[in-house]
Amino acid sequence: MSESFPADVVQHRGKSPKFEPVEQLYQRLSSEVAKLFVGQDELVLGTLTALFSGGHVLIESVPGLGKTLFVRTLGRALGCHFGRIQFTADLMPSDITGAPVFDMQKSEFRFRPGPVFTQLLLADEINRSPAKTHAALLEIMQEYRVTIDGTSHVVPQPFLVMATQNPLESEGTYNLPEAQLDRFMFMLKVDYPSENQEAEILRLHSKRVDLNERLQTEVKTITDPETVLNMIQLCGTVNVEDALVDYINKMVRATRNWPAFHIGASPRAGLALMQCARTLAGFSGRDFAIPDDVVEVAIPALRHRVQLSAEAEIEGRTVDEELQAMIRGIEVPRD
Repeated sequence: MSESFPADVVQHRGKSPKFEPVEQLYQRLSSEVAKLFVGQDELVLGTLTALFSGGHVLIESVPGLGKTLFVRTLGRALGCHFGRIQFTADLMPSDITGAPVFDMQKSEFRFRPGPVFTQLLLADEINRSPAKTHAALLEIMQEYRVTIDGTSHVVPQPFLVMATQNPLESEGTYNLPEAQLDRFMFMLKVDYPSENQEAEILRLHSKRVDLNERLQTEVKTITDPETVLNMIQLCGTVNVEDALVDYINKMVRATRNWPAFHIGASPRAGLALMQCARTLAGFSGRDFAIPDDVVEVAIPALRHRVQLSAEAEIEGRTVDEELQAMIRGIEVPRD
């Protein structure tokens, strides 16, 4: 079992012609993103899995690893609009959602949409804003709409939020409450690139060439939002046998009794595992999910939904290590 996502989705037996378009789209998207964005396989696969599962991702990484470049490149390949919000201590909820403005010509208020009305949104350093601000974004992630003065405004779909936080800094930050962390399908940890990958980054991006021009000329738009929504619905039809449902249920419930965890995962974690296992099966061209699909997404889907006990923290244990040990102890269903 791997600690996180592998570099590639392992191909399994039992491919279905029905899911060939999903597999091909995944491969083409990965290839287009790789034209400008080097490495970070966990980030690429995790984000695409969340997108096609109808979820969002929280990314823990230091600055300067190319997250903005990744979202812009992905948006270009998907044919989706890209937006970015830099969270700061003085950011207000209306700066995210938008607010009514007075139209002098018509002598009436009209709604001015905020930056959240996009399809791929990078919420940079989300924990630098107080709770009332990032709570406004998390509500939109759940409801896909903004309600202002009794009127609901629907955000365009597909809608994916990539929120980031810096694991090294604590001064001037606000911890996301457990209930809000639970809204994210995955928590992805992005580390520095390898030596070869970093050398490739230097070769690709050291020239003074406008990024907008490179996105237009080097990255092809290979799909559109409507097709993505159709693929999301198609992934939702992947079969999950009762034995695999029981396996997922045991895994989630085990987090609540594991000695090293003070807080276990909620039922929303089980739903995330189900949806993502279906999507990974679709990426492999299969019409059924298998235990390997669940195991591959288990740690990114659970690590932010559990909390270590005080004793485990004192002993220097980590959430990922404890989750690995817990998953190894759960019997895997056989064919």
